Amino acid sequence: MIKLKEIEAPKPEEGLIPVMLSDETMQNRKARLLENMQKDGFDAVVVYADLEHGSNFEYLCGFLPRFEEALLILHANGKAFMVLGNENLNKAGKARIEAVPIHMPHFSLPNQPMQTEKSVAQILASCELEKAEKIGLIGWKNFTSQVEDNHLLFDLPYFLVEALKTLCQKAQFTNAAYLLIGENGVRTTNNANEFAHYEYGAALAGNCILKTMDRLEVGKTEMEMAETLAADGQRHSVVTIMATGARFEKANLYPGNKQIQCGDKISITTGFKGGLQSRAGYAVECAEQLPEKEQEYLTAVAIPYFQAVKVWLETIKIGINGNDLDEAVGAVLPKEDYGWTLNPRNLCDDEEWMSATIHPQSEETLQSGMLFQIDIIPSVNGYGGVSCESGILLADEQLRKAIAKEYPAVWERIVKRRAYMQEVLGIRIQEDVLPTSMATAYLRPYLLKKEMALASV
Repeated sequence: MIKLKEIEAPKPEEGLIPVMLSDETMQNRKARLLENMQKDGFDAVVVYADLEHGSNFEYLCGFLPRFEEALLILHANGKAFMVLGNENLNKAGKARIEAVPIHMPHFSLPNQPMQTEKSVAQILASCELEKAEKIGLIGWKNFTSQVEDNHLLFDLPYFLVEALKTLCQKAQFTNAAYLLIGENGVRTTNNANEFAHYEYGAALAGNCILKTMDRLEVGKTEMEMAETLAADGQRHSVVTIMATGARFEKANLYPGNKQIQCGDKISITTGFKGGLQSRAGYAVECAEQLPEKEQEYLTAVAIPYFQAVKVWLETIKIGINGNDLDEAVGAVLPKEDYGWTLNPRNLCDDEEWMSATIHPQSEETLQSGMLFQIDIIPSVNGYGGVSCESGILLADEQLRKAIAKEYPAVWERIVKRRAYMQEVLGIRIQEDVLPTSMATAYLRPYLLKKEMALASV
């Protein structure tokens, strides 16, 4: 049974320190991609990046091409070329992958110097692609359309695809994003070093959300509240949300000067590498402060939602397939009654949404090393939303031992999180489920009643 009860709130975690990806990890990433390429007969892959859609590139190179665009061209023999604009050309020597730097001023900002006598195709000719027979193009999407040939959908700029086809007229081109983010893709699992790297951002997001909920008061503005949704100068993985009352008025996405009023709907979101935290509820202390037609919010929306979160967390484990987990959530939170249409969450790492293994008809088996976000989004007519989006890692005994040995501070935090979820929230997670924040599954539907939260009793 789910009840709103007085419980000890989780405290923000101290001593969070970023963990760098090791040289061994970076070499392993390249080696695994080469292995996948060779299995499917690719002579080369072309990985595109811009600042918004650069995680596949960053995964291999270690950086995002700020201001500009970039390409990584990786041959099956391991030789790599990095095509960069004016401002990122100097990053080639600092990248985590050894690659021949190629200057393409076309990748630079508008009206930056373009003193070149070569066309795009001629510049790309320096990357030794002419003899390639099968070339994979990797943007950021692994398309899953049921009515199109997904291998022929390319999410790279037209000028690049056109130049590549001009240069390599006999080559077969295919969307190869699946090598990285599809079933058994290289990016879908993490080692201990990668998890420690991403755990920092996930835990940081948890700290931010806990601090922000604790500061929430009538009269404060969205901008005042948003101050604690940033931390340590880290780059956000999503647009920050701190909204009171109606959202997206006049298409505005960002915190403004609107003051919190008693009875307002509240939506809060922040995220960094490794994980996102989101909360939605009302700025009230009790049901009587809700608008008259919304006073059944707790039983109509919040409690059924939390039951679904509990089921998600108690069902997920290594070896289950995505469809079974989707069905388990649907059994307690029917889509036709609660209006959720998106997949009940995704894999993540450098980006907030990498890909999804949990969806109807999914036969993908959940594996050790997968880093997940919980994100079930109900929409019940007449009521505000509810959310306690947060993250977990699936880790088998070997991975758990590696984390504990190599990153004892991270492991100590995991032990405390698991104990809190089981002993305080009443959520009985499997031993291979590792929460990535103290905030995981912590939900206050009445955000002004700060000592009360939902728990299983």
